Amino acid sequence: MKPKRARSSSLTDRQAMAIAIKEARAGVRQDQSPFGCAIVKERRLVASAHNTVWQTCDSTAHAEMNALRKACRKLGTIDLSGCVLYTTCEPCPMCYSAAHWARIPKVVFGAQIRDAQAAGFNELVIPASKMRRFSGDGIELVPEFMHDECRLLFRSWIEHGKGKTY
Repeated sequence: MKPKRARSSSLTDRQAMAIAIKEARAGVRQDQSPFGCAIVKERRLVASAHNTVWQTCDSTAHAEMNALRKACRKLGTIDLSGCVLYTTCEPCPMCYSAAHWARIPKVVFGAQIRDAQAAGFNELVIPASKMRRFSGDGIELVPEFMHDECRLLFRSWIEHGKGKTY
């Protein structure tokens, strides 16, 4: 019997965001909040994660932060130049700053901060575009990518009825 070969196909943007959405759904099933993230380099998945704020009692355990930590450990560096961060919701200022410090050149996001706020989350309403202007870092932002699919995560989380906002 031959061993299975690793898949060599490269991820499209939609496939990468679908991984982030899958992570968010996994988080909801674990009574976490509905946020997911995938980090891709050269069209290959490096890391993915969901939000674990309540599970870990760590207010910094956002999906993006968890995925960034995993990616840095996997690649053995804090420099994630060449990686793309796909996230189901617009990064908060903390997550945007972490992407900046990791030298992420591109962030693709689905839902917006106002969508999280409408679901009851205590968001700082500082859009990623404003963070980019403040920092001057030039991170390429791709907003509202698969927006409807990502916004639906909030509805499924509310219907699940076990998660808490923060």
